[in-house]
Amino acid sequence: LPEESSQEEVLRVVADLNADPSIHGILVQSPPPPHIDEEEIIRLIDPSKDVDGFHPVNVGKLVMEDDSGFVPCTPQGCIHLLERAGIETSGANAVVIGRSMIVGKPMALLLMSKGINATITVAHSRTRDLAKVCRQADILIPAIGRPEFVTADFVKEGAVVIDVGINRVEDPSRKRGYRLVGDVAYEEVAPRCGAITPVPGGVGPMTIAMLMSNTIKAARS
Repeated sequence: LPEESSQEEVLRVVADLNADPSIHGILVQSPPPPHIDEEEIIRLIDPSKDVDGFHPVNVGKLVMEDDSGFVPCTPQGCIHLLERAGIETSGANAVVIGRSMIVGKPMALLLMSKGINATITVAHSRTRDLAKVCRQADILIPAIGRPEFVTADFVKEGAVVIDVGINRVEDPSRKRGYRLVGDVAYEEVAPRCGAITPVPGGVGPMTIAMLMSNTIKAARS
C-alpha cells in the first residue's frame, strides 16, 4: 500500500486478507504513517492469522499461558536464546528495561511463566536508580531503543545480557554513513558478562526465525 493510503483502505485490505483462506499470516509493519491508527488495524486482524502476537486475544492467551495463541516474536526469540545457551532461568533475577507491548511486557510474562520461573523486575524511564536495579540482574534484557545506554556500571559480574535494541548511529567511516548498535555499550560491557548477544546478529535473526515459526503454526492450524 502507498504511504498516503487512508485508514479505511488499510482496514479494507486487512478484512480481505482475513477472508482469504490462502493467507495464513498477517502483520502490520510498524511504525505506520502518522495518520494511521495502528491499534485499530491490529484489532481487526483475525487472531488466528496474527503472527506478530499483538492482537488482544493472543495477548490474553499469553497471560493465561495458553499455547494455542501466538507469542510476540522478539520475546519468544530471547527465550529460545536462553534455552539453547543452557542458561539457568529458574529462580534467576531477571530485569527487563522497557515496558512496550512489543517486547517489555510480553518478555516479562514469558520469563515468569511456568517452565521459565524467573523472578522479574520491569524497569523503565521512571525507575529510580536504574543502574542499581540492573546490577541485581542475573539476566538483563534492555529494550528501550537508546544507543549504548547500558554501560558497565549497570551489569554485575557474570550476568547474562540479551540486547534487544537496534539503533543507527552516524559513522562517517562507514560507506553507508552509519553503523548499527544495541542498547548496550558492547565493548565496555562484554568483559563483565557470562554471556551477551551482539548487535547486529543476536536477537534480530531470532525474531525473524520466530516469525517464520508462528507463520508455520498458523498454516498448520
